Amino acid sequence: MCHGMFLAKSSSMKVIYYGHACFLVEVSGKRLLFDPFITPNPLAKMIKVKNIQADYMLISHGHDDHIADAIKIAKQTGALTVANFEVAEWLNKKGAAKVHALNPGGYVDFDFGRVKSVSAIHSSSMPNGTYGGVAGGFVVESKEGNFYYSGDTALTGDMRLIGDTTKLMFAALCIGGNFTMGVEDAVRAAEFIRCHEILGVHYDTFPEIKINHLKAQEKFTSSGRNLHLLKIGEAMNF
Repeated sequence: MCHGMFLAKSSSMKVIYYGHACFLVEVSGKRLLFDPFITPNPLAKMIKVKNIQADYMLISHGHDDHIADAIKIAKQTGALTVANFEVAEWLNKKGAAKVHALNPGGYVDFDFGRVKSVSAIHSSSMPNGTYGGVAGGFVVESKEGNFYYSGDTALTGDMRLIGDTTKLMFAALCIGGNFTMGVEDAVRAAEFIRCHEILGVHYDTFPEIKINHLKAQEKFTSSGRNLHLLKIGEAMNF
């Protein structure tokens, strides 16, 4: 039984990885796109932003490698964008017509389920250098299952609170190191949140965050967990 608001059914949740920390999750017939950084990413040159459909966008913080395509996608899809107050205001002024400001600790119920903003330890500024509020992550709860996206963060004891309250189908964790958690801390994060299926994000895009895939997967396997390193454009069901 799920510890959160929703009781999870025996179903799967489709995830598509678009590179770096950008991925899409299909939940209760809705498409949730996270941290769209595609056009400037040379590793994702095969992905056409114009073909991406989204009903919601969830933005963890203001750095360009998490919002580069947000305005374009918001305009072409009409997606509702969920982000912290400062990021939501900035995107709205740039042309994202539908935004919902949500700061850490807050939650909101949508037609697909509940989104809660949770803490992350990371800097945040907008592409023009203005203040980007506090960085965060998201816990999404739905009747189909629950998942956690860490956003860019260090390992933090607050992650234990997620494990205490929410049974997760999977978690998307940053693993690249240097700017965020590396693999070893991500393994501990997976233990804190009590999750066995991990989608690795925020790795390989820049020289500073390149990882050894085999060694990373071995570290998770030795802890009794599965690390999924999807190819860009690849989809899987959790």
